[in-house]
Amino acid sequence: MITSNIIAKGILRALATLVLIAVGLYFLFQIQSIIIYLVVALVLTLLGNPIQRFLKKRLKFNNIASTIVTLFLFILIIVGFIMLFVPLILSQGQSLSLLNITEIQKNINQLIAQLTVYLEHYNIDAEGLLKQFNVTSKISFDFIPIFLNSIISTVSSLGIGLASVLFITFFFLKDKIKFVDAIKYILPDQHEEKILNSLDKINNLLTRYFVGILIQLSIVFILYLIVLLIFGIENPIVIAFICAVLNIVPYVGPLIASLLAAILTMISNLGHDFQTETIPLTIYVLIGFWIVQIIDNNLCQPYIFSNSVKCHPLEIFLVILIVGFLFGVIGMIIAVPVYTMIKVIGKEFLPENKIIQLLTKNI
Repeated sequence: MITSNIIAKGILRALATLVLIAVGLYFLFQIQSIIIYLVVALVLTLLGNPIQRFLKKRLKFNNIASTIVTLFLFILIIVGFIMLFVPLILSQGQSLSLLNITEIQKNINQLIAQLTVYLEHYNIDAEGLLKQFNVTSKISFDFIPIFLNSIISTVSSLGIGLASVLFITFFFLKDKIKFVDAIKYILPDQHEEKILNSLDKINNLLTRYFVGILIQLSIVFILYLIVLLIFGIENPIVIAFICAVLNIVPYVGPLIASLLAAILTMISNLGHDFQTETIPLTIYVLIGFWIVQIIDNNLCQPYIFSNSVKCHPLEIFLVILIVGFLFGVIGMIIAVPVYTMIKVIGKEFLPENKIIQLLTKNI
């Protein structure tokens, strides 16, 4: 029989649980920087695993030496990136007025005026359409200077963050075996083998995935840069860099990159004849970017998705689409790694399930 005492205890227990959850979430919020350090260090560890493995197997380095050399390579890459790209992005960003909202808005308004005049030649009332839909007031390019300023401010304030990430990465790389032993000690015996197998497969698949993503972004950046250089677009490196970074967002990112490249091309060509020079040049750049996307979609992405995480492209598309609708852009970025982990865990713990068998037959 349920008494008032039992009900009161249940309510108190529920309230205590809610309070603990709230305190836990607040604690995680307060240490969000540390969580970010851990996540970045984990990604660096996954990227460093192939290097460390090569040093151990091919060059016969011991564990400490291979870890130090791997970390040193990361430091060289980070320092090289800072010395090469940040001053370049800063100087080119300033010359492109990407760090000046007023200037870029002025350029956009001038561009819209030229486009309106161009469309009027074809009896299209562009000005009326713009007023009807109030387009000019809705156009905002705040994300461009925010994006560049965030890069610059992040680099300028790396300090403790970079040191912390590298410190954590060092021990992640060096003490992988110790971490596994600690996990073995904590895990219940009946699930130990399955969990360890899952962790091993996840580590292998995500290592290949992040290495593949890094290679993909590098290839796309170089191809974008070549397109911009061929057509003589001003500030090609900063535009190619921004558009390549946008490729991190699956499917949506490349579309935004193409639109951004078209707008920045027209802005950089202000002062020239709009109909005979600006429009053809923008079309050529867009065609070049679409060719890059065709290369990326048919060569780079199939390699990453099919070979690294063992997923069919349609499967990946649906996962990214669903997670994107549920959690937005961040969800689209983390969809593939999280889905990969779920698949691996499902294969280990539910191997008899028909759906799991179908989704994990290549893992």
